Amino acid sequence: MKGNDTLLLHLFYTLLLFLGVRSSSSAGNGSNDVTNRKEVYIVYMGAADSTNASFRNDHAQVLNSVLRRNENALVRNYKHGFSGFAARLSKKEATSIAQKPGVVSVFPDPVLKLHTTRSWDFLKYQTQVKIDTKPNAVSKSSSVIGILDTGIWPEAASFSDKGMGPVPSRWKGTCMKSQDFYSSNCNRKLIGARYYADPNDSGDNTARDSNGHGTHVAGTAAGVMVTNASYYGVATGCAKGGSPESRLAVYRVCSNFGCRGSSILAAFDDAIADGVDLLSVSLGASTGFRPDLTSDPISLGAFHAMEHGILVVCSAGNDGPSSYTLVNDAPWILTVAASTIDRNFLSNIVLGDNKIIKGKAINLSPLSNSPKYPLIYGESAKANSTSLVEARQCHPNSLDGNKVKGKIVVCDDKNDKYSTRKKVATVKAVGGIGLVHITDQNEAIASNYGDFPATVISSKDGVTILQYINSTSNPVATILATTSVLDYKPAPLVPNFSSRGPSSLSSNILKPDIAAPGVNILAAWIGNGTEVVPKGKKPSLYKIISGTSMACPHVSGLASSVKTRNPTWSASSIKSAIMTSAIQSNNLKAPITTESGSVATPYDYGAGEMTTSEPLQPGLVYETSSVDYLNFLCYIGFNVTTVKVISKTVPRNFNCPKDLSSDHISNINYPSIAINFSGKRAVNLSRTVTNVGEDDETVYSPIVDAPSGVHVTLTPNKLRFTKSSKKLSYRVIFSSTLTSLKEDLFGSITWSNGKYMVRSPFVLTK
Repeated sequence: MKGNDTLLLHLFYTLLLFLGVRSSSSAGNGSNDVTNRKEVYIVYMGAADSTNASFRNDHAQVLNSVLRRNENALVRNYKHGFSGFAARLSKKEATSIAQKPGVVSVFPDPVLKLHTTRSWDFLKYQTQVKIDTKPNAVSKSSSVIGILDTGIWPEAASFSDKGMGPVPSRWKGTCMKSQDFYSSNCNRKLIGARYYADPNDSGDNTARDSNGHGTHVAGTAAGVMVTNASYYGVATGCAKGGSPESRLAVYRVCSNFGCRGSSILAAFDDAIADGVDLLSVSLGASTGFRPDLTSDPISLGAFHAMEHGILVVCSAGNDGPSSYTLVNDAPWILTVAASTIDRNFLSNIVLGDNKIIKGKAINLSPLSNSPKYPLIYGESAKANSTSLVEARQCHPNSLDGNKVKGKIVVCDDKNDKYSTRKKVATVKAVGGIGLVHITDQNEAIASNYGDFPATVISSKDGVTILQYINSTSNPVATILATTSVLDYKPAPLVPNFSSRGPSSLSSNILKPDIAAPGVNILAAWIGNGTEVVPKGKKPSLYKIISGTSMACPHVSGLASSVKTRNPTWSASSIKSAIMTSAIQSNNLKAPITTESGSVATPYDYGAGEMTTSEPLQPGLVYETSSVDYLNFLCYIGFNVTTVKVISKTVPRNFNCPKDLSSDHISNINYPSIAINFSGKRAVNLSRTVTNVGEDDETVYSPIVDAPSGVHVTLTPNKLRFTKSSKKLSYRVIFSSTLTSLKEDLFGSITWSNGKYMVRSPFVLTK
């Protein structure tokens, strides 16, 4: 969501989360008022036993054991995919419940934050192999994508059901009514809509989207094709989702007060019972306040969805480019980073000497194309009460209105904390008619400034404009309205905002998993939006926004198409197909880079940029079993008793491995490989692949790309599949002549039979 006006909401949610953490942490200060104050807590009790109809009584028994008689504290029951409840409790009561048998964890209800015409065409152009993408005849019904977000605007053209067949008979969901949402708002496309009332906001009980984020996400994942879509004429084209044939089920978990963990868990619980095929979750915790595994609603909900065969796709977060910033990194989640597409939005400056400076922004500038408007540098318009530095950077209250009125203001940015939007507000407040912001921050994003002429230029071009101002006594300029530039190069690249690995949960799992378009994506929007509406215009039915929130539904749409074509595939098979078919080159046929210009690594983009055809027929898949995930829980510190409470699929004779070293996490059958190589000269691990290609009898040979000083040995060195051997295992030994690793090293192992290329990235951590 960075780089657009919804960044304010992003920051608001972060503040709410911060305040929530502070209030819960301060509860241990010994004060009776704090100890006895009632707040919503989530009580997580692991897997739901479908053979035991008394678990509701179990919830009531646990809750009533700490409450006064007839006190009604229950907020929610979780009863389908897992067991537990949310209730208003004091800290003392919560602590008491945490000691009860069968209770895995008790934690305060957290507030999480919300983390296209051209994008799908760009992905199609980038694909390496052309494959027949018609679904198999055996697939009689479309996949169902569940969206956990801010709701939906059902009237949007992207959600038309024209030409769609009947709702799948297996569907068990519902369309919840409210004062502004009716059962008739659902159709054969939008087949389900639920909302979860915020315990602190009783007036927001509807599945209707009042924010726009959820509508945008749903349209990106599965919107039908709509011609002549645009944002006030910008980015005109055919808007479409990745899987237009898929059905949508919307779960509104975010209210005006943020995204409550208790609502998120309730949505996972309902979605499992409703019968979704996969879940798209474009939200998560802030990097600085990330919970552990048993108090993270998304990790918990996704685990139980995985147990029911549902793939969960999540955004990685918008806190990059620093390391260890990604969230939603549990191995059973498909974690998505953001990348750019080959479209740019330019709002250029024309100087009085007719020189054109390239600027980036989305604005509907009403200014003339002729450079006739007075131009002034911020420091030349300094107010008496401020410093030259503050005026140069256009800080609030730093500009003299008498000097600025009717002029375009040039504002500098040297590690400044104020955003372009804040500087726009400063210039507008004193009568300025335009803003040129010199900055190198978030260059990949074209932010939206409505009909105010604002644009962003690089520090290099800033030198040119300042030289012009100093060369004449009457500098003039104009700012041109936005134009779209296609076939922009290089693309894709990884923008600064996209959160980075390694995973804080475990360095032995490589995260993120995949990258997808998340910069300046056009998709459906709410019909009554009031943000940045130009004068004399009606609210746009489409909007251009950025964030890993936008990247996530690209992968969800792709995953749904893979599921539709291969209806019997497991969630991990779909995940593997998407990861092992990714590409690592841009439209210049060079390695994908980051926004800063460095060559991207798997910590930036996972396996690489998603492709749209290859995952439909990947050749081989790595199936990660539920036992793999159970072993993972053991390796990160859970005992076997707790694992058996958490999981419904745990085998009766399951025990945690005797050697519980976290290094063994590298051995779970994941499509990528991460190894803690510190203090080691060699590491031996194994993987198993399943042949899902068209040829039963085929031979795959390896292609190894290893960094200098690292030797990779594969046994066997050929994988020979037959009709009777669909699954084959191989061992891989990583050895090094280096005395120690000075930095993490990256490489890849690719198996190919001449038709399919099945690539697994690897990292050796120092």
